[in-house]
Amino acid sequence: MEAEHIEVAGFLNQFQPFSGLPQETLNSIAQQVEIAYYRADSNIFNFGDEVHDLCMIRSGSVEIYRRNGDLYNRLSAGGLFGQMGLLMNNLIRLPVKALEDSLIYFIPESVFIRLCDEFEAFAYFVEMDDHSNLQHAASDKNANSLMVSKATMLISREPVSILNTATIRQAAEKMTEEGVSSLLIVNAASPALSTTLSSPLSSPLSSMTAESQEGEEQQMVGIITDRDLRTRVVSTGYPLDATIDQVMSTDLVTLDVDAYAFEAMLSMLRYNLHHLPILDKGRPVGVIAISDIVRYESQSSLYMVGTVFRQNSVEELKLISEEISSCFVRLVNEDANSHMIGSAMSVIGRSVKQRLLELAEEHLGPPPLPYCFLALGSMARDEQLIITDQDNALILDNQYDPQLHAEYFEALAHFVCDGLAACGFSYCSGGIMATNPRWRKTRHEWEACFADWIDNPLPEALLNCSIFFDLEGVWGQTHWAEQLNIFVAQKASHEPRFLASLARNALSRTPPLGFFKNFVMEQDGQHRKSINLKRRGTAPLADLIRVHALAVGSRARNSFERLDDIIKSKILPEGRISDLKDALEFISMVRIRHQAIDIEAGRTADNNIEPEHLSEFERRNLKDAFQVLSNSQRFLKFRYPY
Repeated sequence: MEAEHIEVAGFLNQFQPFSGLPQETLNSIAQQVEIAYYRADSNIFNFGDEVHDLCMIRSGSVEIYRRNGDLYNRLSAGGLFGQMGLLMNNLIRLPVKALEDSLIYFIPESVFIRLCDEFEAFAYFVEMDDHSNLQHAASDKNANSLMVSKATMLISREPVSILNTATIRQAAEKMTEEGVSSLLIVNAASPALSTTLSSPLSSPLSSMTAESQEGEEQQMVGIITDRDLRTRVVSTGYPLDATIDQVMSTDLVTLDVDAYAFEAMLSMLRYNLHHLPILDKGRPVGVIAISDIVRYESQSSLYMVGTVFRQNSVEELKLISEEISSCFVRLVNEDANSHMIGSAMSVIGRSVKQRLLELAEEHLGPPPLPYCFLALGSMARDEQLIITDQDNALILDNQYDPQLHAEYFEALAHFVCDGLAACGFSYCSGGIMATNPRWRKTRHEWEACFADWIDNPLPEALLNCSIFFDLEGVWGQTHWAEQLNIFVAQKASHEPRFLASLARNALSRTPPLGFFKNFVMEQDGQHRKSINLKRRGTAPLADLIRVHALAVGSRARNSFERLDDIIKSKILPEGRISDLKDALEFISMVRIRHQAIDIEAGRTADNNIEPEHLSEFERRNLKDAFQVLSNSQRFLKFRYPY
């Protein structure tokens, strides 16, 4: 056998499904392989092309796309493609393109068929690849309809509106005539809306505009629902001849037309809404009611959150919190992506906090002055998973007087934090909780504290920034939290010394790769011979993304949304950001899936994985994801020199 055939056989023997074949079979295959070279960005297969060879990447990498142009998978050396076409009428279903200069082995169809007939393990691998191995990659395959459908699929009719000068009686009559449970209220400066249908994330809205058929600008100023009429008018005896703007809701939350149905669900859960207006470029195009969500919902997180708010004691909350892990596993088994899972688990966690705060106020009485309870860290970023401790704090009104008010808020903090611990959210080992007097401050004190951390970026301050600069209000005066977010975004973006210090701090946790791209594992302790995917993967990714986000003044908290803002700023090449998204998604999903496997097996879930328990697909792609992290950390040093 010639030297080049020996080299080919040796390469085949490194990868499944060839690694289990006899040497003489490998030698036979090697003598029939043809080799082709493809330049970067050149098409290897288009949709509908005939395929008569199994393709294996010798060097380089390729991208596989869905017919709509969305990226389906990315393969490097040792990766196979074309097998599903060989098994299904010899036609390519998923186009393939060279990502970089690549050498491809072409193994003839006759050899492929013989291998499938003679070796069961080979046949199983190539027949099950799309259904088994690739489900370990970041994909939305087999997701339920709520996860992949646009929110507009939930809209059943055009929105109905009325002028803000109309009377309550007229509004009720119109709701009855139209058979709707809500009306959008528009100002009297222009004709009433008569719009039709059809996101990224929900956001509180101060004013929304639309245009009439004559091109005049209209402004939506509020919403009234049948529930509002019952609670604000009928039960209170409010005069029916009063104008509707006296009882309408004005603190509006909306969703963009491009949002997914699961985002509509999460927004309604987060803000406890029964009606959610959908906007297209600021123009209302429909209203989603809670009944619309229920009709499509997959009976997981919505049910869980509804159950949380029906519990009347900490003991009852503790009992139903035991079902959170089942909700997590259901989401994983539905192939939800990491953003969906993180958002759903964060909403559940916030709901537990909110119900505990309701119970605390029932137990302690009304608060003596306004306050805002904060969620910090992964919950604020919508990236919380099943293993989490509690990070929280309190913003107090500037009129706070320790002599008069400290006792109440200390009791409230202990009630909530103890309740969270009972429900499975362990105490923070670093004391980042509202029970710590250090983290109960007035609005002015928080601004002064954040300003000091930015102006004097000492090690402890930088550590605090990595926690407190991901914050969200979950109860009380939640707009105070948003004001703090704005303050941080505006100040930090103009402080290069702070950004350089934060960047240097973000390099303290490195990916677990050795010089030759081999895994570097824990050497001692309970988790020796394993890799902590949070400490060595998702956490350093979130840290470096936070640095870039603060540099561009982003107010987003979720890492994926921060990357969207970074794209718009153009401080990083778009390809680098795409790689960061893919790396974050893949590492997160490996971590999530292995936690779900532990739960289903009755084991205690953790963040550690043993590479020997990973599929070859996972190991190869995990190394690539860690390499993206490593490259991005090196760029961080260059972008923010100290």
